[in-house]
Amino acid sequence: MTILPPDPNLAALRVTLARLRNERGWTFDELADHSGLSRRTLINLEHGRTTGSVTTWHTLAHTFDVPIEQLLGTLCDDHTPPGRKNS
Repeated sequence: MTILPPDPNLAALRVTLARLRNERGWTFDELADHSGLSRRTLINLEHGRTTGSVTTWHTLAHTFDVPIEQLLGTLCDDHTPPGRKNS
């Protein structure tokens, strides 16, 4: 029997992206300038039209100067992350 992992919390990921952008007071154009990503990509990420690639999230982590775990860790906001279950 295959046990599938819980669905990732993509809404929390979008909220984290929006929060980090807003904390810096950056528009989508400014974030695009800082990250080298396209404005359209950033809008699509924040509005949930795409999930992005690992490379995209890696770029954003560096742009915001935060550990990538701070961004991607929110995917497990509604469940226990792997390796953290109580024994």
